[in-house]
Amino acid sequence: MVKPSDYELKLLRTLWRHDRLSAREIHEATRDETGWSLSATRKTLDRMVDKGLVRCQPIHGVNTFAAAQGKLETLAGLMTAFARDVLDLDAPLPAAAFTGSRLVEPDEIAALEALLARMAADEEGGEA
Repeated sequence: MVKPSDYELKLLRTLWRHDRLSAREIHEATRDETGWSLSATRKTLDRMVDKGLVRCQPIHGVNTFAAAQGKLETLAGLMTAFARDVLDLDAPLPAAAFTGSRLVEPDEIAALEALLARMAADEEGGEA
């Protein structure tokens, strides 16, 4: 999994909510939060394409962008890394930590919990 920066996460959140958008649409949706110009949003999207975080597809002559990594997979990876690298925990944070989140729907909590468990099992298997 490619770890997105904080600003890349702001753009990814918009794409997770809307599936596929143009650079201008992403910019309009995130401008208040980022304070960026349209060219800065485009440059960040280009870097995200290079990193494999988003896919670019021209539609009717306009480049459109879609998240290349799923929301839950990205969140599970970030949670696992945070628990391990920052909190020095052997197990990831529980998915219940996202209860009340505007990003994670209540019906996604169980799927996130399963992903976290699978990632923890994969890490244990890799250490042996």
